[in-house]
Amino acid sequence: MNNMKYSGTTVYCQLDSESDRKGYLASSITTMPNRRIERGTKLAGIKLYKHGVLPLDTTLDILEYSRRTFFHTLKLWREIGDVVSAPSNIRGRPRVLDYDDLQYLLLLIEQNPDYFLDELLDLVETNCFISVHFSTILRTLERAGVSRKKLRKIAIERDELGRAEFVHHMSQYRPEYLGFLDETSKDERTLARGFGRSKRGRRAAKKEAFKYGRRTSTEALLTLDGIVACKVVEGSMTKELFLQWLECNVVSTFILLRDGMHIQPNSASQMQPIPWPFQCTSDG
Repeated sequence: MNNMKYSGTTVYCQLDSESDRKGYLASSITTMPNRRIERGTKLAGIKLYKHGVLPLDTTLDILEYSRRTFFHTLKLWREIGDVVSAPSNIRGRPRVLDYDDLQYLLLLIEQNPDYFLDELLDLVETNCFISVHFSTILRTLERAGVSRKKLRKIAIERDELGRAEFVHHMSQYRPEYLGFLDETSKDERTLARGFGRSKRGRRAAKKEAFKYGRRTSTEALLTLDGIVACKVVEGSMTKELFLQWLECNVVSTFILLRDGMHIQPNSASQMQPIPWPFQCTSDG
């Protein structure tokens, strides 16, 4: 034997004899590498075997897969009616924290959203008897859609029953009869922004006024028609100024609006509501 050539998985040999020089297949050695066999190929083997069209060895030689693979495919066919196993929904290695552990973590966060990771770690280890790293708890919560965000604080003194009674009491009034008062103030530092942009590794700096400067206080009455009464004073709104504005502006405005909504048709020309200017006046 001079040399040997390989074509795929079949071995071709060239011998020294004259007949062998023409090149013919001396021996056919079929190997079974680890490869993916198409579903149609497996199904064809099952059909040929069930109907007895070809002997099993001939079928396997034609389809080029082993007896072990064939009988494994035949077992699947008899169990599930298919030659390919159903894909599994589980990917990767099993999680250390299962579904029940995750639900326990979510319950803890719902009851107390400001738990630290080490506190959750101690609770899981004590109540679930599982010892994990705090990074495992962090990744588990992130996969569940739980993120860290600014905490909104709700007053523990708030009476939910009292709030419901207040809403029920106010529901007897028409929306046109309701008005809302609020106060705000402004100085030279009000418009200063707390965040800025700069390159990484450098501070974001900008010159701003550090003095409060002139400070003004504003009171306003908001209704369905918008702001119908307002007052701006320099400095703080004192009790005397507030009561004066409440009596002269707010109460009189509501009386005019109420009378304007109850005008009789025969006296409409004599009783017209006085429109309140929407521009705020500055006193002081």
